[in-house]
Amino acid sequence: MAPAGGAVIKKRSVLIEGHATSLSLEAEFWSALREIARRRGTSLNRLVASIDASRAGNLSSALRVFVLECCRRGELTAAGPATADS
Repeated sequence: MAPAGGAVIKKRSVLIEGHATSLSLEAEFWSALREIARRRGTSLNRLVASIDASRAGNLSSALRVFVLECCRRGELTAAGPATADS
């Protein structure tokens, strides 16, 4: 059964500094993180490790905020990053 709003939580393991870490995020956030990693030419594990290195609180929350910030910058639009002209 999906939580209110239809978001389904997916638990995945990622490697951070050689250690498997289990994270729970909504499927949409996993998809967005994979797309950001692809566009940046890096692996999902490396992207998550870089976010982990600079976070102040909970890693799952930091990942959600990171995706939100990428959306606000236009990094996840179909056309790529937003420009000053758009």
